[in-house]
Amino acid sequence: MKLNGQTVSRETQARLELFAAHFDKWAKSINLVAPSTRQQFWDRHVADSAQVYQLSPEPKTWIDIGSGGGFPGMITAILLAEKGEGWVHLVESNNKKASFLRTAIRETGARASVHAIRAETAPEEVESCDAMSARALADLSLLLVYAAPWFDTTPEFRAFFHKGRDFRREIDKARDHWDFDLVKHESKVEPGSVILEISRLASLSAS
Repeated sequence: MKLNGQTVSRETQARLELFAAHFDKWAKSINLVAPSTRQQFWDRHVADSAQVYQLSPEPKTWIDIGSGGGFPGMITAILLAEKGEGWVHLVESNNKKASFLRTAIRETGARASVHAIRAETAPEEVESCDAMSARALADLSLLLVYAAPWFDTTPEFRAFFHKGRDFRREIDKARDHWDFDLVKHESKVEPGSVILEISRLASLSAS
């Protein structure tokens, strides 16, 4: 099995297939993703999510905000399982979705834990981590507000955000309030979309 041209092991493929079966079961009763995209599970969601791990594959501690149906955080946690190192803190305030994620972790052996809290309170519960991810959650400016506490305490902290074709507007808006280094990674799944890699975040109002 290949994800974005990279071969994954049989063990990882088996974990992903377990997750897919679990997802399909739960998606019939709770809204894990937009119904119109459920039939594109592997390409639209799994492969797209895997890009985050593939951009930064060394084992680390992640915080995934607004984990929802598990994208990208659960995919990162499943890919980390084979290495036996690294961890993903899945932050999801919806209790039903949090229950789905907890069950998915048990069934797949993913390296993750679930925090049924709001994104803005996550730094109080997850004080230390190396990187952040979020997909289809909020405007870049708000994501940077969520990420700022970890940037303040961890100099090498990185954030990886999936963004659609309107990403340039979001970047321009965010730069009105924030200074940051940026790498734009072209999506291998969605033409015109990107993954924004943010580092060295600082508030302009604090300068």
